[in-house]
Amino acid sequence: MKRAFLTTLAFLTFAAPALAQTVGVQAGPVGAGISFEPQQRTHIREYVTRERIAPYAPRERIAVGARLPADVELRTVPSDWGPHVGRYRYVYSNNHVYFVEPSSREVVYELD
Repeated sequence: MKRAFLTTLAFLTFAAPALAQTVGVQAGPVGAGISFEPQQRTHIREYVTRERIAPYAPRERIAVGARLPADVELRTVPSDWGPHVGRYRYVYSNNHVYFVEPSSREVVYELD
C-alpha cells in the first residue's frame, strides 16, 4: 500500500507536469494524434501573426466536432508545423487556430 502511494506520488510530482505541456482541445479518433510541444505552439502563433492571416468571423462559435460551412476558406497547413498535421487544413478565428479534416470539414483540434 505504501509503495503504491509513493509510486503514484512520484508520478504526479515528476511526470504530470510534462504531460501538461501539450495543451489543446481534441476529440474523437480523427484528431486524437494531434499534440504540440510549447515551442511548436509558439511557432504556429508567430506564423499566423507574421503572415497576417485574415481571421474568419464565424456566425456561430467554432468548437471541436463542429462542421464548418462550405464558404469557409480552409488553409493548407505549412510543412514546418509538423508532419502529423499535414493532412489537415486550418482556420484562424478569435485568436485560435482550428485544425479541420478537409473531407468532412469537421474541426478536429483547437490550438488556443
